[in-house]
Amino acid sequence: MTGYRSLARNRDFTRLWVGEAVSQLGTAATLFVFPLLGYALTGSALQAAIPVAAYTLGIALALLPAGVIADQLDRRRLLMGASAVGLVLSTSIGIAGLLGSLSLTHLVLVALGTGAVAGIYMPTELSAVRTVVTRAELPTAISQNQARHHVASLLGGPLGGAMYAVARPLPFLVDAVTFAVSLVSVSRVRTDLSPTERARSTPGRELVEGLRYLLARPYFRASAAFSAAFNLVVNAVLFVAVLRLAQAGVPSTTIGLVEAFAGAGGVVGALVAPYLVDRVRTGHLTVAAAWIWVPLLVPLAFWSSPWVVGPVLCVGLLLNPAGNAASQSYRVAITPDELQGRLASSSQFLAFVTIPLAPLLGGWLLETFGAASAVLALLVLAVLAALIPTLTPAIRTVPRPRDWPTLAQATAPTVISATTP
Repeated sequence: MTGYRSLARNRDFTRLWVGEAVSQLGTAATLFVFPLLGYALTGSALQAAIPVAAYTLGIALALLPAGVIADQLDRRRLLMGASAVGLVLSTSIGIAGLLGSLSLTHLVLVALGTGAVAGIYMPTELSAVRTVVTRAELPTAISQNQARHHVASLLGGPLGGAMYAVARPLPFLVDAVTFAVSLVSVSRVRTDLSPTERARSTPGRELVEGLRYLLARPYFRASAAFSAAFNLVVNAVLFVAVLRLAQAGVPSTTIGLVEAFAGAGGVVGALVAPYLVDRVRTGHLTVAAAWIWVPLLVPLAFWSSPWVVGPVLCVGLLLNPAGNAASQSYRVAITPDELQGRLASSSQFLAFVTIPLAPLLGGWLLETFGAASAVLALLVLAVLAALIPTLTPAIRTVPRPRDWPTLAQATAPTVISATTP
């Protein structure tokens, strides 16, 4: 498999990666600040949560139509347009904050719009990566994308908190600068990112075509079901673990250290992901990433010490980047170019749609059954989620990247399910 050094010589991928890495860091900082600023404006914990909910809603609403747009328009211009909109939205919050005229309504609308920008950017950039890298570079490229996500998650909170302490509008003004960096970086991509020439239909039919392609193929169908279930369970576990610490009176600084443990696990996992993807069968790696949480949830049912929770979350996230990189790379590699945007958006939408439900599930289990029973219930759900790839030959038997089927072999619905190691 092509390593980091070889991929670093791919200037167009580097431009895409750097631009989005900077932008993700800025967005992670503002996401940390959204509830703080919402609470400062209203004094209500419930209303403080509205901007965060609006951001996730914006992503969900934009993902599916974004796939259709990404398969119809020049992807470089689409990425630049999304960055420009993000720049304007963040700047509006910064200016309103400096003028002392910021309102909750303004904050919520910007959060919704910024989420929509992210929802458009996600499938479009993934489609662009498929164009600018070779098949051999693809797993490493997606692993590096996983790394930047975890680094942004690790650094965004502390960075946002520090800037907020200096001046409330500062995180948004800095985020506007990061959107500008992304815009300039993407504008320098030289590879032709225009869509494949093909007969086109109405947007509604285009969207349905992408969903039908996904649902007609065992690998895509089972992967979507697994991603939705897995994301629900893991995010509920993270919520329950952190909330239990807060209920136990653990200082916020210590809770922050626990979250740093989790972020560090993701970063380390992303760094070793290319080597795991190259050496372990993709199907086996997906199954391993699914089952790793099952034994780790047992100690969480009996101990809520931060010195237990932190290492558990760290280990639990170690295989997540490799599993994601392997499965995403395989999906991108076997998807026709004219369907890249729609397959990416459909898969991401189905994987994302359960995440907003995770805190509600975790909170309900905690409040109704107590901490230990809540974790045990999530343990049962983790087992059920892990059984999906384990019992699905279309996932379990996917080989290493060097043995992946060619695009021509993979386009038929029956071939994917017959893939052998």
